[in-house]
Amino acid sequence: MKTYLMLTNRAIEHFNRVIGWVLAGLLLMMTVLIFWQVFARFVVGRPLYFSDEIARFSMIWLTFLGAGYAYRKGALISVDILLEYAGKKLSCLLRIAIILCSALFAFIMIKYGYELTDRVSSQTAPSTRISMMWPYMAVPAGGVVILINSIGLLVDEALGVPYEPKQEVD
Repeated sequence: MKTYLMLTNRAIEHFNRVIGWVLAGLLLMMTVLIFWQVFARFVVGRPLYFSDEIARFSMIWLTFLGAGYAYRKGALISVDILLEYAGKKLSCLLRIAIILCSALFAFIMIKYGYELTDRVSSQTAPSTRISMMWPYMAVPAGGVVILINSIGLLVDEALGVPYEPKQEVD
């Protein structure tokens, strides 16, 4: 059983590595588009008509995928004073309850995000003329990333991987 849990954890780590590269690519694309937009507007005198929209859609995807990625790394803001002062057993139960609540939230994001995506699929973006399904698809995709990372955190709890919240840098 422990072997399967470790394989699951390894697969989730590979999944997160791919998500990390996707996030880096989205950030790079957004940076290049915004830089080029400023350059084209103020130096060339002819701004691009589509760069703002694509950069905005990239930021939406970056936000939703990044939330799931940061969740697994423990980089999201959290109030963990109760975990610090609770005993070992109670803090373990609290972490499991928090992970299960996050997984429920992710499931809701997937279900209703997909319904929302379906409703707006006939609409098109004004300047690029792409379906609005693509920017709205970030909601269920982010939910999938959160759900997969919730499973990873539950596997960590089952394997007894010590929980270490991120420390602030002074």
